[in-house]
Formats: sequence, structure tokens, C-alpha cells
Amino acid sequence: MTDHQAPTPKTIAVLGTGKIGEALLSGMIRGGRRPADLLVTARRTERAEELRTRYGVESVTNAEAAKRADTLILTVKPQDMAKLLEELSPHLPTGPSPLIISGAAGIPTSFFEERLAPNTPVVRVMTNTPALVDEAMSVISAGSHATPTDLAHAEDIFGGVGKTLRVPESQQDAATALSGSGPAYFYFLVEAMTDAGILLGLPRAQAHDLIVQAAIGAAVMLRDSGEHPVKLREAVTSPAGTTINAIRELENHGVRAALISALEAARNRSRELASGTG
Repeated sequence: MTDHQAPTPKTIAVLGTGKIGEALLSGMIRGGRRPADLLVTARRTERAEELRTRYGVESVTNAEAAKRADTLILTVKPQDMAKLLEELSPHLPTGPSPLIISGAAGIPTSFFEERLAPNTPVVRVMTNTPALVDEAMSVISAGSHATPTDLAHAEDIFGGVGKTLRVPESQQDAATALSGSGPAYFYFLVEAMTDAGILLGLPRAQAHDLIVQAAIGAAVMLRDSGEHPVKLREAVTSPAGTTINAIRELENHGVRAALISALEAARNRSRELASGTG
């Protein structure tokens, strides 16, 4: 890695402040950062005004953010990233480069390094929507010019909305499939189980509440017990009981294999996005 000589970041700009960007903004303020040290950009004027009113931060243009911020957090959609970099590049300082943190799925750090000044530090982060309730899992990887200080700074920002994990960038596509898209799989499972509860005679609201609480309880036990999921499952699975009969049907219908195939498909799509073939 190349040493990054910029001073400790003080001014942070969130560009394209949608739901995830706002969650990060809120998390940084709760974590003690002053609104005066935070900048936001938004495509719509009314959205920018909403953020300014709600958080007391300054709304600026992308060009102004490039000129003033020590750290730029890019939260725009992947298909809009090239245009944003083209807009930012002429306005970035000619001295020490600001830290670029990308939250775009499938876009490698090399994409940014090729379009920005030499030695620009880039950190790639894949977070997920539970950032909205401070339960995100954010997976962080360093570009070729990012330093340990840059990584720690990214961890500090994303740690305000959940947990963080450093991985080599070569593992980002797998992390995207498993964690970035992960909440959707659980929502899909809850939806299916709720429908099953209705089929079995329960009102929808009751079926939903039963499944959601079961999911929360199971997640907390997985997190806090330290036990392997197989052991926790076996504790619920009595000989010739209801649970083992249900699990037999899941295995008969290839649910385990379907999940593996689904994750592989998500990983492959992330690779396509990274290569530009998507």
C-alpha cells in the first residue's frame, strides 16, 4: 500500500444521500460528529432541504463537496458512478487526495483509481439495509492506495450503523451475495412462512408476529450463544417430532441446494457488474 499523506479527515461529504446515505449521516451525528463537519448532496432540491432541516447539515453541490471534504462517501447507484466521478474529478484538490469511500455494489476500487488522480485512496464498502435500524453488516476492503488509517476511518463511519468486517477485495462479490443481499432472503423466507401460517388457519397478523419473533429469537441465540447452528437446530429437533418432519420436507424439496445456487447467482451477478458486462 502507498502511504496516504492527507491529514486526519475532518469534513465528510455524503454524495447522493438516499436511505443508506441518510442512515450513515444519522449514525455519524449520533456518534458525536458535528453537523457543521458534514456535507450532503442530493439530486432533488427538496430532498437536500429536507436533510438540511432534519440534521442541521449543509447541502452543497457535488463540485463543492469535492473541493471541501476530506472524505467523500459515494452512495449513488452503480450505473451513475462513472458520471459522478467525471463530475468530481476536475474539482478534487491537486494536493493530498481526499479519501473516497464507495458503497456501490460490484464496482472495484480500480474503477475509481483509473478515473481519479494518481494515488487517490479508495475504500470499498458493501453495507446492507439494516443500516436503517443500526444493525448493518458492512464489509470493508482497501484499494491499492488506502492505508490502515483510511480503513479505520471507514470502520468508524460504518460502525455507527452496525458491525464492520475487513476482507480482501477479492471476497467482496461473495460478501455482496451473502450479506449485501442477505436481508432479502430472510424477508422472502418470512413471507413464505407467513403464507404457510395462513394456510394452516392463522390470521395473517398473528402468523407474521409469530414468524418475526421466532426469527429475532433465533438470530439473537446465534449471535450470543456461540453455538454452531446445527447444535441449536438439533436442540429443537426431537425424535419423530414435528420439527424433524418439517426439515425432511425442506431437504426433499432441495431448499439447501436452492440457497447455495441462489447465492452463487448473486455472486456471479456482482462479478458481471464489476467487469462491466452487466
